[in-house]
Formats: sequence, C-alpha cells, structure tokens
Amino acid sequence: MVHAQLDPTAREALAAKAVEAKTLKDLSWQQIADASGLSVAFTTAAVLGQHPLPEESAKAVADLLGLDDDAAVLLQTIPVRGSMPNRIPTDPTMYRFYEMLQVYGTTLKALVHEQFGDGIISAINFRLDVKKVADPEGGERAVITLDGKYLPTKPF
Repeated sequence: MVHAQLDPTAREALAAKAVEAKTLKDLSWQQIADASGLSVAFTTAAVLGQHPLPEESAKAVADLLGLDDDAAVLLQTIPVRGSMPNRIPTDPTMYRFYEMLQVYGTTLKALVHEQFGDGIISAINFRLDVKKVADPEGGERAVITLDGKYLPTKPF
C-alpha cells in the first residue's frame, strides 16, 4: 500500500540518520545509487527526503546503510516535498542556486515561454545531472543539467 507523509519531520530525521551512516561507512552517493538501481540524483533526493524509493530500492539502501526495516518502509513513503526549513537557504551552495533563480528566473521564464508557449517544466517527469569539467581558463566548472518535460497550460 502507498503511504504519504503529512509532516516532514520523520523523513528529515531519517535523512540525518542516513547521512550519518553514509559518512561512517565512507560511502559515496553513487555507491548508494548503485545499490538502489536508480540514478544518483534521484537516489540522493530520496535519501534526503524528497522522493519515495520503490520497495526493492528502499530495502537495498537501508541494508547498505545499516538502517532497520522501519527505515526501509519510511524510505518508501511519499514525502512532503520542498520542505526546507527556511524559505531562503543559508547554506552557501544552496543559496547560490537561489541567487541564480533570483537573477535568471525571469529570463528562464521568458525563454521557455517564447520557445514552448504558456506552461511549465515538470519537476516530476524530470532528470538531473551534475558533472565536473575542466575549465579551459584553469580550475573546474560545474555543469548542471535540468531536464524536465514541458507541460502546456490547457484552457478549460
């Protein structure tokens, strides 16, 4: 049976336990994703409380992290998504994404609507990828791909 969370507290507590276990076992998110059989982005989001995992994936992740059966069940529940405690993030990395949307949000909206018309880009039918690439000017760059299905607004 499918269960949904009403409050983010249980998934937040589980996320903290999972991250602690990941650290103590010296695991990467990719290793956890490999156990789940799903992408690293989806698995990471799920373990951090933003997606449910399918039963077999949840059991494999819980087993790898040394979490109990209750944790495996909780990993399968539909979470309260987007449940960051503060509206404006204070973590520097998360804040940079917030800042990017503050600066480029209206530009993204204008370009999406110009190319696709009125509608939205799905965060449900969605893929996320993060890659580290060499910067020709020295150092490294982050290439972040947000790949969501376009859903047109339908008059009714």
